[in-house]
Amino acid sequence: EVEDRRLIDSLMQMAKDSRQQGWWHAFGDIPYSVYIGLETDAASLRTYEPLVIPGLLQTTEYAQALVRGAWPETAPADVDKRVQVRMHRQKRLSETENNNPDLGPLRLWAVIDEAALRRHVGDAQLMTRQLEYLIEQSEQPHVTVQVMPFELGAHPGVNGQYAILEFPDASDSTVVYIEGVTSDLYLEKANDVQKYSVMYEHLRAQALGVDKTREFISQIINEYADKGE
Repeated sequence: EVEDRRLIDSLMQMAKDSRQQGWWHAFGDIPYSVYIGLETDAASLRTYEPLVIPGLLQTTEYAQALVRGAWPETAPADVDKRVQVRMHRQKRLSETENNNPDLGPLRLWAVIDEAALRRHVGDAQLMTRQLEYLIEQSEQPHVTVQVMPFELGAHPGVNGQYAILEFPDASDSTVVYIEGVTSDLYLEKANDVQKYSVMYEHLRAQALGVDKTREFISQIINEYADKGE
């Protein structure tokens, strides 16, 4: 009995959208499909990674070696599927989301601990290519990468990895995502989000600046190059 044409159009659009499955459903059962859906619709993502290079900034070879090492009992076909999904996710850094043409490339801000740069995932040549790719991606105007060196000691990120997703619609809540082994945590309460946002501001303030970060990564690349000789 609804007569408001705008409301009718809105409800019809929501019904249409609810029948559309995200691209990731084509890959079958994905453990973190909820997160992928949020990431696909997000306008910006702030992430802190203490141990590995963020998924959106990984090369294919690095992702393959990482998945094989992190989940040693995973079948080769499932390893390939995880890597394919990860590579597809990276399209958000260069493309709009198909269901929302007004949504531009994802604005990514990544603070990465030095441990992630020095942890050998694969051999020295693979790590060299990965770090070169990290610098290359950091030169995009909507991608910011900062490194947290060991020498800075204790900092607000020592409690572990997390990500903060923000959306173009002001009515959508900002979400804090914390990855787990068997289940993930999604925080939407304003008080929780504020605490993590403030913590991230401290991380950004303490980490190396953008130019210093590229210099720092380049130094580690040279170290890997020496090992690869």
